[in-house]
Formats: sequence, structure tokens, C-alpha cells
Amino acid sequence: MGDHYFSATPSVASHRGSVRLHTSGVDLSLVTDTGVFSHSRLDRGTKVLLDTAPMPPVRGPLLDVGCGYGPIALTLATRRRRLPVWAVDLNERALGLTRENAEAAGLGNVTACRPEEVPDDLTFAGIYSNPPIRSGKAALHALLRHWLPRLDPDGRAYLVVAKNLGSDSLQRWLSDEQGFPTTRLASERGYRVLEVAAAP
Repeated sequence: MGDHYFSATPSVASHRGSVRLHTSGVDLSLVTDTGVFSHSRLDRGTKVLLDTAPMPPVRGPLLDVGCGYGPIALTLATRRRRLPVWAVDLNERALGLTRENAEAAGLGNVTACRPEEVPDDLTFAGIYSNPPIRSGKAALHALLRHWLPRLDPDGRAYLVVAKNLGSDSLQRWLSDEQGFPTTRLASERGYRVLEVAAAP
């Protein structure tokens, strides 16, 4: 497992590259780098999420949790240029890439920052994430318990999780133990896309 899950400053030497992002309504070339999640190609789970997850049913700020070099955030920002899109990550190299890619794409509605830099009173119409499953269950649960309560009452979160990495058990945990109504929105190429509603 790469240190991108936990390191603010990756230890691996920088070796920049690029990835083509092509999904409905979006065609961008993104700069990538070592020490960032899936730097050599667009992760399959991320592609499934971008191809299947809709915009939320209400308008408002959008959030990409674990933004990496920015494919989810930039897709959201392209599809909704008038909405603010927040992209959070612990990895400073990832945040720098997201800012660089947003500037190159002319997307001034993207704010890339560390989680603690998001205003405490800000809530979100939509939260999107390919969450770091391999960081461990405790870290994953802490991440979701931090961000999901910040959904607007009519907002939605969309999470993509590999079936063999516990998507079904995560769905049960969210619904049964945490009180977030969760349904399976799509199942494709070994991945589940979960739609999570705000807790009643």
C-alpha cells in the first residue's frame, strides 16, 4: 500500500505523468505524479463512479473526499460550473496536482485543501468518494462518520467500493449501524456504487 493514504508529503520521488479523463460531458488531460493514488491510470472504480453517479437531487456545494490528482472534483466542476466544488486530501502533492489541473481546465470553482481547512459550518448537496478501503476499517469508518453528517437534509453521497473489498458489509454498516439510508445504485466491473442519504 502506497504512503498516499497517510502521508502529507509522500516519500517517493516525484515522477510526473498524465492521464486522460474521458466520461460523459468531460474530456480532460490531467497531470499526475508518483505518491498519489492511481497515478499511472484512471482507477477503474473512479471511472465506474463517474459514469454512474448522478448529480444530487438538490443544488449546493459538492465535495470530493480523497481527491488525489482531481478526476472526481474536476468532473463535478465541469458538469456544474456554477457550483463550488471542494476537493480534500491529506496528501499535499495530490492537492497541488488538483489545483494545477483545475487551473489548466479553467475551473475556478474548485477549492483543493486539507480536510481541516473546510469551514465547519459548510454542508454539501453531494459528497463523492472512492474511499481508501485499504487504509483499514477503523480509518474508513472515521472518515465517513466525519463527512456524512455534513450532507444537506436532501443531499446524497455516492461511494464506489469494490465488491471483494466489502461493499455489501459497508452498505449494511451505513444503514443499520449509522442510520444513513443506503442503497446500491449500480454494480459494474466488480464495483458497487452506493447512494447514501442524510440521516433522518
